[in-house]
Amino acid sequence: MAYDDETPSDPAAYRANTLAATEQRRRAAEMMDETTADAAGGAAAAEFEDDGRDRLGVHLGWEVVLLVAAAVFAFLLYRLDPSTLKRPALDTLLVAGAAIGLLAMGAGLSLRAAVPNLAIGPIALAASLQYAEQGDQGLVKGMLPAVLIAAAGGLVIGVVILALHVPGWVATLAAGLGVVVFDQLRAAPVALQGQYDPTKQAFFLFGGFALLAVIGGALGTITPVRRWLGRMRPAGDPAYRRGGTAAVPVLGSLVLSSVFAVGAGTLFAAQATRPIVPGTGLEWTGIGVGLALLAGTSAYGRRGGIFGTLFAVAGLTLFLDYSDRKHYDISLFAIAACVLGGGLIVTRLVETYGRPFGAGAGADWNSPPTTNGSNWTPDLPENWTPTTTAARSETWDDGPWGSSR
Repeated sequence: MAYDDETPSDPAAYRANTLAATEQRRRAAEMMDETTADAAGGAAAAEFEDDGRDRLGVHLGWEVVLLVAAAVFAFLLYRLDPSTLKRPALDTLLVAGAAIGLLAMGAGLSLRAAVPNLAIGPIALAASLQYAEQGDQGLVKGMLPAVLIAAAGGLVIGVVILALHVPGWVATLAAGLGVVVFDQLRAAPVALQGQYDPTKQAFFLFGGFALLAVIGGALGTITPVRRWLGRMRPAGDPAYRRGGTAAVPVLGSLVLSSVFAVGAGTLFAAQATRPIVPGTGLEWTGIGVGLALLAGTSAYGRRGGIFGTLFAVAGLTLFLDYSDRKHYDISLFAIAACVLGGGLIVTRLVETYGRPFGAGAGADWNSPPTTNGSNWTPDLPENWTPTTTAARSETWDDGPWGSSR
C-alpha cells in the first residue's frame, strides 16, 4: 500500500510555518462556541495580548512634547500680557483648566475601560443649565440632583452595554443625544442665579484635578490594574462577551466620567460672565475625548501614560485663553476636530511602540540537527533540485508479501 504523505525522517530539518499556525489559531477561535468564549474569552485574550509589560518610553517621550507645547503657549501668553499669569487672572485660568481637565479625565477613564463616554459634553451643558437655574439654592442643594441623575444614567448605560454586549461608544452616543434633547428644551439663554465663586478655591480645584490625573495614570501602569480595567478591549471576535469580570470597570468608569462631567459643567457655569446658552454640548465631548487621546490614552482602550492628561489640558487651556485675548474667532468644534485628529495619530504611535516586549513573538522555531553535520541548515539551498528515485510498483504481488516470497 502506498501513502501520499510520508513523515519526514528528520523533522528538525523543517521550519514551523508561522502563517499556518496563525491561521489555525484563528480557525480554532472561530469554532469556539459562545458559551465557552463568555467564560474564557476575555481571560485568554488578556493573557495573549498582555504577554509582558507595556513600554512606557513612547508615553514619556510624548509627554515631554506636550510639556514643551504647554510651556510655549505659556510664554506666548506672558509676552502678550504678563498679568494673565498672575492673580486674579490666574485664578480664572486655573478654574477653566480644572473644568476642562475633569472632562478629559472622564473621557480618559472611559477610554481605558474601552467604553468611551460620548455623553460627557451634553451632560456638562445640562449641569451648567441646572446650576444657572437652581444655583440660588446653594451649590450642594442645587447640584445634587444633577449628580444623582448623571450617576444613575451612567449606571443604566453600563448595564445596557454589559447585557447586550454592544460597543460602548454607540450606547453612550445614544444617551448623549437624549441629554441634548433635555438641553434644548430651553428656548432662550438661562441667566445665572447662583453666587458660588470657584476662583476662591482655584488652586485647590486645579491641584485636585492634577493629583487625580497623575495618580490615575500611575495606577494604570500597573499590569494587573491595566488588565482589569481594560477587560472590554476588543480581542479576537469583538462580539464575544468578556464575562462578569468586566462589569465593575465598565460601570465604574461610566458613572465616574458622568459625575466628572457634572463637575465640569458646574465650574463652567459658576465662572461664566453671561447667560448659559442652550446647545448640544457635543463640542465639549470632542474636546474631552480628543484631549484624552492626545494625552496618550489609546482609542482601543487599556494603554495610557502618566502625566499626559495634565500637560495636554494645561496646553489647551493656555491656548484657549491666548486665542481669546488675540480675538481669534475659532469655533470650539474646529478645535475639537483638530485635537481629535492629533489624538488619533498619537493612538497609532502608542499602539505601535507601546506594546509589551514579549507580545506578538512569533513561533518561528529551529531545532539543532539530529546529525553531527557542521554545515546543516534548515533552509533548502538555492540550487537544490529533487533527486530522481526509482518508481515504486503499486502491485501487491511485486511487494515483499507477493507470491515470489
